[in-house]
Amino acid sequence: MTHQHDFDKAHFRALPNRDNHKCFGCSPDNPHGLRMTFHTDEKSVVSWVTIPEHLCGWNDLAHGGVISTVLDEIMSWAAIYLLRHLILTKSMTVEFRKPVFVGKEVVAQGTVVEHPNSREAIMAGALYQDGRLCAKSTGSFALFTPEAIRKRGLLDGDVIDAMEALFRKDAAR
Repeated sequence: MTHQHDFDKAHFRALPNRDNHKCFGCSPDNPHGLRMTFHTDEKSVVSWVTIPEHLCGWNDLAHGGVISTVLDEIMSWAAIYLLRHLILTKSMTVEFRKPVFVGKEVVAQGTVVEHPNSREAIMAGALYQDGRLCAKSTGSFALFTPEAIRKRGLLDGDVIDAMEALFRKDAAR
């Protein structure tokens, strides 16, 4: 995992996100969500996000479920972008190392740990605040082609089309 001092925004480029969905993690349209945006340096996916005060646990501490959500979301987008597949989380573990405070920016980073076959990936997530590693995670993700997602009826066609466009556009870079 990269350390906090390596998260200079100038070294990352923004990934496109649709604005017509309600995802709690990444929708710019969900007034109660995290509104995460994602950036890449082609080795990892990063998000700078401030956890809103209404998602606190004790006092000004971020709720552990929200921290887990941020880590799931960053690992998911890392798998989607870096591996060019649609995904579903199979399992994940979280290690809470330091308190995370609401109302202050955190940096979340997702990377690929292992890609043993075309149907599964092991991902890592890390969450930093004030230069300190506050939480880390690993997750197992099921990988799907757009055709497999269409066949199963798991996502709307326009979502699948947008992801396919992201894969094509970035593959041409």
